[in-house]
Amino acid sequence: MVLAAALAAPLLAMAAPDARVIVAFKPDATVLRGEARALSAESGALQSQRLQRRADALAAHAGRPLVAGRAITARWQVLRAQGIGSEALAARLSAHPDVAWAMPDRRRRALMVPNDPLYASGSRPLGPDAGQWYLRAPDPVTFRSAVNAEAAWNLRPAGGQGVVVAVLDTGVRGDHPDLQGRLLPGIDTIDELVTANDGNGADTDPTDPGDWVTTAEGQSGPLAGCAASDSSWHGTQVSTILGALTNDNNGMAGVAFGARLLPVRVLGKCGGYDSDILAGMLWAAGLEPVAGVFNANPARVLNMSLGGPGPCEQGYIDAVFRINAVGAVIVAAAGNDVGQAVGAPANCPGVIGVGGLRHVGTKVGFSDLGPEIAISAPGGNCVNIGAGDACLYPILAGSNSGLQRPGSSIWTDSFNITVGTSFSAPIVAGTAALMLSGRPALSAAEVRSAIRASARPFPTTGADNGVDDPTPVPQCRAPGGADQLQCYCTTSLCGAGMLDAAAAVAASDGAFARIVTLTAAPTAGSPVLLDAGSSLAAVGRTVASYAWSLRGDGGIVTGFTSATNGPTVSLLPTAGGSFSVQVDVTDDLGRVSSAVSNVAVAGPTVTPPEPPPSGGSGGGAFGVGWLLLLALAAAALRVKGRA
Repeated sequence: MVLAAALAAPLLAMAAPDARVIVAFKPDATVLRGEARALSAESGALQSQRLQRRADALAAHAGRPLVAGRAITARWQVLRAQGIGSEALAARLSAHPDVAWAMPDRRRRALMVPNDPLYASGSRPLGPDAGQWYLRAPDPVTFRSAVNAEAAWNLRPAGGQGVVVAVLDTGVRGDHPDLQGRLLPGIDTIDELVTANDGNGADTDPTDPGDWVTTAEGQSGPLAGCAASDSSWHGTQVSTILGALTNDNNGMAGVAFGARLLPVRVLGKCGGYDSDILAGMLWAAGLEPVAGVFNANPARVLNMSLGGPGPCEQGYIDAVFRINAVGAVIVAAAGNDVGQAVGAPANCPGVIGVGGLRHVGTKVGFSDLGPEIAISAPGGNCVNIGAGDACLYPILAGSNSGLQRPGSSIWTDSFNITVGTSFSAPIVAGTAALMLSGRPALSAAEVRSAIRASARPFPTTGADNGVDDPTPVPQCRAPGGADQLQCYCTTSLCGAGMLDAAAAVAASDGAFARIVTLTAAPTAGSPVLLDAGSSLAAVGRTVASYAWSLRGDGGIVTGFTSATNGPTVSLLPTAGGSFSVQVDVTDDLGRVSSAVSNVAVAGPTVTPPEPPPSGGSGGGAFGVGWLLLLALAAAALRVKGRA
């Protein structure tokens, strides 16, 4: 049975009044003073003592004892408490002067479609007849949403070689034939033993031991409220879609078959906590250690086929910012709550959120939607079938036969199917790897921009709901609580369009204008320097000229104070506010690439008045002479008042 795309925290709270929060301390926090050694340099016992001292320092503010949990970074850690909800505890701790932010440490789940009766397992014959339809060139009738990976491979024959792609998921079965020689040394970030299901906590073994949940486990104990399910082997499925061995006369083809896969196990029984996932994200990008080990192979692409409903909270915002800053791209599945709002982390700024499409290009029924989605890609679907019939258009993936612990390696088929936005995301992540293999200098924002700019438009006609349902297919509407099945996508709800892998790779070889603000803290009354010298010309071309223009003066600038035909310009703001500039970068063939930057300017620095002279008494107090003069003046006023 597949996992539900939902958060388990509210259900778990009914079984055990154990609040879990993630706290980020401010850099200058009082509780951190005197901590000279890095956390990663301490033994387990010493680190535990330090983390508990921090917890004790916040206990009075929480109104109850706090138990220290894992450290995610030097300043982020998990705290637990009894007899209070996670939301309430996070609110209390957020008000502490030493705390930058606090957020509930919720469970997230692998994003797969619930086990609908139409998708019941059967005899598992080979199939589907359509094969990996989603990787072929699109056609105007049946496979409108196919991503044209074959043409992308012609542009990147090595299949993304040299690019490291992290798969943050349930771990991986490295014995699968389509993953032989594909895996780098990974990590297991799961801290809680019951969730981990492998006999230990966080360690360097990302092997998936199975994530099944029995009915009894779901009724009481640490996993109370979790739905009973067989093992999903979700991480292996995602990994094979992304980067399976190709051209080996066996199994299936991967989108980025030359990339190296980095397994990061963040989900176990009943999913994984935010703290497990955040630790895995930062480790995958080479930014933080887990189990005392730094990642020797930082990923350029992170695939996150997981999540749950709710907004993007501060821990994810901070982690995504740090990861994007080192050039890594994050791709996340939109969610499978049947047309509800996009969940986290797909709704986080800087993440490429991916929606799911049917074979004909409409939104597939299970996919969520919303303005946070960047692009949509095939998610698999079954049409015009009865109970026990073969699914026509699933997404093929490598898997395992074990219902609980691992059995033999298999591939999914028309009865044992893989469908969901979980499987849309690795198609996009693989495309990003193909792009970066030819243009490693691209930033995360430029990869996202090229994928969106090269998308094919969504269809507006040609879909139906099957021979038994003559109801016209509607246009998608903004999420509002009611389920939405198949609908015609719009660019405001399903992203820029349908992924075209070949067009995205071609776009990545183009020119990218860039504007960098050289002035560290733009302030009114001081020159602001901007630079476009790091702009990228198209592959094989050179930059021939620059042209700057003012798009919006914001009432604080009147123009440039330098020439506007070079890589660097300056402006002089007269007040606080913001202004906007554009640079047009032209290459040696006359092709133009443009970039726009909005620059925020602080108000002028106000110098406080000089204090009165101290008369040599030190500090900020008045000297004896000043006090004597004040006494004489007061006496004179009293005399005048009596006159």
